[in-house]
Amino acid sequence: MTVLSKHDALLLDLDGTVWEGGRPLSNVVDVINTCGVPAVYVTNNASRSPQAVAKMLGDIGLTAGTEQIVTSAQAVLQLAAEEVPAGAKLLIIGADSLRDLARHMGFKVVSSADDKPAAVVQGFDRSVGWEHLTEGALAIRQGAKFFASNLDTSLPIERGLAVGNGSLVAAIQSATGVEPVSAGKPEPAMFTFAAKQIGAKKPLAVGDRLDTDIAGGNSAAMDTFHVLTGVSGELELIEAPVEARPNFIGAGMHELALPVSVARPGAQGGFTARCDGHDLLLEGGDEKSTSVQALRTVLEVAWAMPSPPRYIQPRSERAEKVVAQWR
Repeated sequence: MTVLSKHDALLLDLDGTVWEGGRPLSNVVDVINTCGVPAVYVTNNASRSPQAVAKMLGDIGLTAGTEQIVTSAQAVLQLAAEEVPAGAKLLIIGADSLRDLARHMGFKVVSSADDKPAAVVQGFDRSVGWEHLTEGALAIRQGAKFFASNLDTSLPIERGLAVGNGSLVAAIQSATGVEPVSAGKPEPAMFTFAAKQIGAKKPLAVGDRLDTDIAGGNSAAMDTFHVLTGVSGELELIEAPVEARPNFIGAGMHELALPVSVARPGAQGGFTARCDGHDLLLEGGDEKSTSVQALRTVLEVAWAMPSPPRYIQPRSERAEKVVAQWR
């Protein structure tokens, strides 16, 4: 049984999983188009409307209706609607699409703390600056509730990891001492909503970030598949807390085709791993053994230790070569 055949739907993160700065990652489009199960795109990025995301997906060869896209912008406004009166004033910090969605839900959108908003809703947008953050801080100090679409501290782009919404939210939190209520991953709501959209009974959550994609899928009691194409690399996996550990690990989405027994942590590729005090020794492997095979071998042992290993010590030529590739 392969990882893919074990599940009836894919709940896919976008940034770092499907694309990088809008450019599709290797093999992703072919995998999604030929996988034979429905996909829903679950993204913490609140800067784009579902319609805009659907168009971007279409531009890279993936057909998706707006019902197949769940954004943290939708989630945060649903959360705000449960906490403030219908038609209340919201000070929106973020993209125009977030403001449009708020208006569509019947809220009155304002841009100044002087308008006495009932809540501040912050989502990611590249144009957010000091003035926007200051208005939000002033409104919160005057009693407005504080909501954030997501708390991702970084955002994968083609040049590397850019400043994410969580880092911008932290500026207001630092200035006010008020912690926002976050609607996005790792909260389970977006995952359960996405599964209901397509009637999935056994969905697989796929993502590149342990503290949002994987922790969120786990919190929704779903199987999770971590791809090494975005934020969280090998070293972060080794040190991951229990709640952020994926069921399966792949170099990319093409490894959804692997047998379940291979994609799980476990000895493979001719590698063996064992504890040596607080360290972990990696041995074996041959010229065809891969970095991700070494990682799965290490994870089975590392995750059974009472605390993360102090050092990973490669004890063979191949082990040294693949560990040098880890980040």
